[in-house]
Parts: sequence; structure tokens; C-alpha cells
Amino acid sequence: MNYKKIGIILGATTVFGASSAFANVVITPTFDATINADPNAVQIKATINQAIAFYNTNFTDNINVDIKFQLGGGLGSSSTWYQFMSYSQIRTALGTDATSTDDATAMSFLASGAVNPVTGGANMALTNANARALGFTVAGGNGGSDPFDSTITLNASICNLVHGTNTNASFYDLYAVASHEIDEALGSSSNAGDVFGGGRTNVTDLFRYNGAGVRSWDTSSTHAAFFSIDGGTTNIVEYNQLSHSPGDWGDWIHHNGTPQVQDFSGTPGVTVNMGPSETRLLDVIGYNKASAVPEPASILALGLGAVALIRRRKKA
Repeated sequence: MNYKKIGIILGATTVFGASSAFANVVITPTFDATINADPNAVQIKATINQAIAFYNTNFTDNINVDIKFQLGGGLGSSSTWYQFMSYSQIRTALGTDATSTDDATAMSFLASGAVNPVTGGANMALTNANARALGFTVAGGNGGSDPFDSTITLNASICNLVHGTNTNASFYDLYAVASHEIDEALGSSSNAGDVFGGGRTNVTDLFRYNGAGVRSWDTSSTHAAFFSIDGGTTNIVEYNQLSHSPGDWGDWIHHNGTPQVQDFSGTPGVTVNMGPSETRLLDVIGYNKASAVPEPASILALGLGAVALIRRRKKA
């Protein structure tokens, strides 16, 4: 799977909101005509709903995310709306939202101040879903004119449709492809290598390192980049940078032994489940794992800035 990101700055909006009592993440799917007319529509929708159920079960944020699913070429792609806002607002929200041990560790390595520690810029990006998880109110895509926070395209014709049943060794796990794109709609993918949207970092980039105390947010093939929550001392998983060929810099490397959902390329004939790397990342960027004990909800009244659309496309 190869990825390309296209970002379009579309305007400005300011919204305000308050965090709610913890319940669960609700991803509301809309299946368009390309899925409903497919001979395998029942199974395709069942597998997508199976992927969605993972987030509903394992994350306790009381938010709703509207995603349109459709069929198309390549293997999978996502077009997701982002909000632009200040680093200081994001850091404050991350601190208020912290519920887990990983959250506490991650926060201890995020310096206060007006500029983000990755590029020194004042503003950063976060997906609509990520903004809601952090307690902000977001009206929907493009300030509400688009009813969907993200549109996900899947190529079911080259996928094994039943998760755990690999009837065709040359096909990919539809569940894993859908999960990869849902992760990105929630905000999991680093923005390294993104030349659009004013070159803004996102929340995930706060935890991207080349070594202890050395942040990484470029596309150089001369050094590695890792997801780390303790300032680069402990590497949780490696990004697709040294081996970039030519997938998205914002995804994991390709794991030959045990494939992971966020690998930049798929592994045919293999069942792939969401793993600890993906769930730990979602946890530290603002989602609350079901195992974490939530702290009292706090009011947030923070303004969001410009909105943008980021597209990621991948092909087998």
C-alpha cells in the first residue's frame, strides 16, 4: 500500500465546547451506493462494523464520528477533515484529558509555551474526531457543510471479506484495511512529509523521535523515526522513514513477522488485528482507553482555527 496526502485549506471557523461525561466512541457509518449495490454488501458492511466495534468497545470518549464508506480502486484511502489550532490549546487539552499512565508520561515530555516543540510553529493540526476526543466541539466537515468527518474508500475486490478467513492468499484483510483508515480518521497518522496545510504538524508528531531528546519531522532517509512517549528513550514502533519506498512517512514500517494495522503496506493472506502500538498512540493523542480510570470532566472553551481536508490514498 502506498499513500499520498493532499491537503486543501478551505477557510476559517471558531467553535467552542465542553467535554462530556465519559461513555464510548461512537463511529456512525454511512454506506454509499457502491457498497449497497455490491453482491457482497452484507459481508462488507458486517466487517466494517466489526472494525468499528473495536473502537466503541476499547475507547471511552463520549464522542460521535461520522464516516462515509465507499468502494473504489487501489486498496484503501481516507479523506479527513482537520482543525488548525494553537499548540498551547492542544497541550492544555491533552493535560485535562490525561487518564492513563502513558498519558502522564507523555505529558511530562511536552514543554509548555506558545510554540510546538517539533517545528517551533504556533499552530498544529488535529482531525475533527481528535478535536472532539480532547473536549472541543466540532460541527462536522468544513464547519458543518460536509456531514462527514472522513470519507473512507475500500477496494473489497482484492480483500478477504471475512476477518480471520483468508480464502485467497493474494488478498488483503478487509478488516485491517478498514481499521487502518479509521485510525487515520481518528488522527493516528503523523504529518511528516505533508507539504500541504501550511506544513503543520499534528498531535501525533509530538511523539515522533529519532533518538533520546531528538525529535524527527522530516523525510530524510539517513535516519530513523520512532513513536515514543518518553522523549525518544524508548522506541515503541518505527515509522516508515529509513525504508520509505514510497509509502507514507506517517505510517509504520512494514513488519514482516507480525504485520500491524498501521504498516505503510499491507500483507496479503494474513489476518491483522489492532495491536498495542496503535492503541497506545490513540491513547496519548487524546483518546481514553477503557482500562483507564477517567478523571472528572473539565470544561474546555477553546477556539479552533482554520479547517482543512487531508486525503491519503493507498494502492496495493
